[in-house]
Amino acid sequence: MSIAAPFVSDLYFGYLVAGVDEAGRGPLAGDVVAAAVILDPDLTIDGLNDSKKLSEKKRERLYSQIIEKALSFSIARASVAEIDELNILHASMLAMTRAVNSLPVPAEHALIDGNRIPLDLKCPAEAVVKGDARHQAIAAASILAKVTRDREIVLMAEKYPEYAFEKHKGYPTAVHLDAIKQHGVCEIHRTSFGPVKRALDGC
Repeated sequence: MSIAAPFVSDLYFGYLVAGVDEAGRGPLAGDVVAAAVILDPDLTIDGLNDSKKLSEKKRERLYSQIIEKALSFSIARASVAEIDELNILHASMLAMTRAVNSLPVPAEHALIDGNRIPLDLKCPAEAVVKGDARHQAIAAASILAKVTRDREIVLMAEKYPEYAFEKHKGYPTAVHLDAIKQHGVCEIHRTSFGPVKRALDGC
């Protein structure tokens, strides 16, 4: 399997470039969280990579470094209600728009992980396929989004211990699906997602 080449924009050559990514498209529960990060060219953060390729311990360590060293960052979300109303794709795009547009130091350009560009951004943007493994700012955004969402869903495990959210982070694992069968659904479940919808319909 070939490794994607590092991404260098042909459209923007400054340093106020925001990497943008989201976490939480696949789970059956919880918000989808997005982050936008403008890295400081004078401050190096070693080990940045796609958050899915990093251990939880390493993500947490890098999260702290990104918060400390980034020139600008923003974390935003789309709620469970918005996911059910809009669908997960459009909710993810909305969360990314919110992240970019709320950067304390505005971006002059945005690099969006994936193959789509969100609407209503305050700056020009490019879509970067596999961007979280190809550009450090996108990798940094993926880490902020992933760690933030994981922390939040673990807190939900304290409120809803019967679902063991701390183990699967809301993804449709066997443990999670069995819990839904036994206990039904709770207020943070996405009712538009198949397994949740079937549980509500009694199937």
